[in-house]
Amino acid sequence: MQPSPPSPPFNALAARRLREALGMAPAHVAYGLRAQYGLGVPPETVIAWERGVAAPDATELTALAGVLWCSPGELLAAATTLREHRMARAIAPGDLARRVGLDAKAYLRMEESGRWRGNERQTAALADALSLGPRELITATGRDEELADMLRSAATTRWQAYVKPAAKLLPMDRHHLEAVLQQLYADYQARMVATNSWGSDVTGDSGGEAGRQYLARIVDHFWELARL
Repeated sequence: MQPSPPSPPFNALAARRLREALGMAPAHVAYGLRAQYGLGVPPETVIAWERGVAAPDATELTALAGVLWCSPGELLAAATTLREHRMARAIAPGDLARRVGLDAKAYLRMEESGRWRGNERQTAALADALSLGPRELITATGRDEELADMLRSAATTRWQAYVKPAAKLLPMDRHHLEAVLQQLYADYQARMVATNSWGSDVTGDSGGEAGRQYLARIVDHFWELARL
């Protein structure tokens, strides 16, 4: 028996505010969940959700959104995973798989593993379907470390060799991507050249440390330059 997927990041405060704005008591919400969706959720559970001591599962979240006249996304904290982004937009796994051009089972395996394996076209379709910017897309597809490794290599070797691989990860303008990678390379090399400047010590430790610090924050530098 496979373990059930984790509950989405529920926004307890938002749920309480939405309920109160409708003039409903927890008992009214519980009644709506039972009458409209057939869910036997008692008022005590609704209160526990709103206090943050429990969280609805995916089915309960969708039903709760219906009772509170809101979208599931309004009941979620900041989404980070593919599953959370999909749920926030109330898209069924099969529907998203079709829009992206994947078999439903293949998509679900990627979603459950947290590792996206779609090609460049499918990745672009995924970003469009879920309205994900490049930064959100990288995190949702579990490619943060892959991007970091690629950027470190681009900054320390030949940045031109990493334009195409980076483009597969990021649905962004190719010319803009080239300019950002070239700037990363230039910024890193400038720090390393400082090793031989009159302002550095004889061993060059200051320049080397500056380079290491730059590489440690390479992803942050990338997003800053890309302005995404």
